[in-house]
Amino acid sequence: MTSTRESDHSPLSVQRLTLRMGARTLLDSFTHTFYAGEIWCVAGPNGAGKTTLLSTLAGLLPASAGHVELDGKRLSDWPSLQLARRRALMPQSAPDAFSASVLDIVMLNRFPHLTGWGWEREADRDAAHTALDLLGLGAFAARDVLSLSGGERQRVALAAVLCQQAPLLLLDEPLSHLDLHHQIECLDALAAWTREPRRTVVFSCHDLNLARRFATHALLLDGEGGAYAGPVRDVLTPTLTSRAFGYPLILIREGEHEALIPAPRARHPSPAGHDMPAN
Repeated sequence: MTSTRESDHSPLSVQRLTLRMGARTLLDSFTHTFYAGEIWCVAGPNGAGKTTLLSTLAGLLPASAGHVELDGKRLSDWPSLQLARRRALMPQSAPDAFSASVLDIVMLNRFPHLTGWGWEREADRDAAHTALDLLGLGAFAARDVLSLSGGERQRVALAAVLCQQAPLLLLDEPLSHLDLHHQIECLDALAAWTREPRRTVVFSCHDLNLARRFATHALLLDGEGGAYAGPVRDVLTPTLTSRAFGYPLILIREGEHEALIPAPRARHPSPAGHDMPAN
């Protein structure tokens, strides 16, 4: 994975960003820069604001305070078509409203690149097939999207985002509905995609160990306005994750491998002399 800053190119930055949902403050005056070549995992408990943050980074939700910049320009100053060429968002769910082939669904994300009368060119079809092949979906091109399982549809959604060829990918739970094999396959594909110049990935994920393995950096939200940002193994630590999730986690090691797991519950003797879990 590429973790170095490519000529210090900073495609995405947030300046004193504050996000609120009702009376709750999800993120409080957060400032940070996301550099090219980095893969960021956004982690945190349910309701911490991961989806809200990604939608705000994409320019679909307004911030309560502060602002987001893309290539040094505020999102609000970007024309919508140019913004769509520069960043792509994969939402948490994308229900299919009509029957269509997998290839046609993926091709929808080529809209920002169409010219003239809006007809697809050979280059657009090539981009769609390349994205499908990258995720092992080449044989699915002619399938009806309505015939797919939830996991297959999730991979098609990721292929569509890759087909958009935007240098910045914002992915909301891209691994949901996927078995372990396909989760790793998709993360491998994203790692390979990020090796090209000036590309950045920001994705939300509940699996802290997959994040520690594949992401270069992590942004951990605690749901109370706080955030920890930095190299993934400096952020997804037992101390910080236990604090954010409100449950003690420990780090276990076997050789070069590490894993965050829940700490064993305390036990106390039962009246009959048998160990019983503490309440």
